[in-house]
Amino acid sequence: MIETDIHSRLIGWLKIVLPLLALVILSTLFLVARTINPDDAIPYAEVDVEERLREPRMTAPTYAGLTNDGAALTVTGEEARPAVTDGAGASATVLNGVLETPDGARTELVAGAGRIDSATRQILLSGGVTVTSSSGWQVQGDTLSAAMDATDILLPSDVTATGPAGIVTADSMRLTKEAGTEGRYLLVFNGDVKLIYQPAN
Repeated sequence: MIETDIHSRLIGWLKIVLPLLALVILSTLFLVARTINPDDAIPYAEVDVEERLREPRMTAPTYAGLTNDGAALTVTGEEARPAVTDGAGASATVLNGVLETPDGARTELVAGAGRIDSATRQILLSGGVTVTSSSGWQVQGDTLSAAMDATDILLPSDVTATGPAGIVTADSMRLTKEAGTEGRYLLVFNGDVKLIYQPAN
């Protein structure tokens, strides 16, 4: 009976002492906890929110579409902004484009800047343009326009092209689908065309 009383009293005391001990430990943790320094917080990217609201932009934009003759056109950029004047379309910097036609040909476009003209359904490239075709031609010019719904690429000003036949200079160059045929495309130089023939060794 005495052992039972001692055991009961011990359990009773433990029920009181243990919760008190837990409270003491918790209080100690809070008292000695290190004060948080806001400067030690994880740094976030420094973004000027007001500037972004004034000039909204999108990084790494991509346009992809299929022309009515089955060619796939993809254009990517470094940064894009909506048009300032009417809000339609967008302008972008450091553009790279790829046109893949159903016949297996591939044409790559590189430009310093460009914009999408929603009214005319065209992508307008500027800032120095380089066009490289899988047929071995590389054409350089100042500006380029590419239709968004058809295979139609035009360099309207002076162009210089290097290819299998040599070096060609012309007033303009155009890549289009050949009329009346299926899956055939034409690369045409127009205006004052000059060819420096360089036969393969």
